[in-house]
Amino acid sequence: MSGIMKLRTFLKYATKRERAELATVCNDSVAYLYQLAGKHRHASPQMATRIEQISQRVADRSGGRLEPVPRESLVRYPEIFVGLQGWE
Repeated sequence: MSGIMKLRTFLKYATKRERAELATVCNDSVAYLYQLAGKHRHASPQMATRIEQISQRVADRSGGRLEPVPRESLVRYPEIFVGLQGWE
């Protein structure tokens, strides 16, 4: 895989348990994750960062099946992350 994955693709290939783990970021709402994935909503910078961190953890345990979701893909204005640690 390319090293990053869109949230929609991540949710498609994740198991039910992996989706539930990622949903802890947004009060255990997998439905909210699907709203973010479909671009019906945008995550706050804090939530986007947490989704990136937890998706990295889940991806590490998936044996290469999943890749982390970049926080820049989840917010309305991705340029807010320019110059912050971890942004390339």
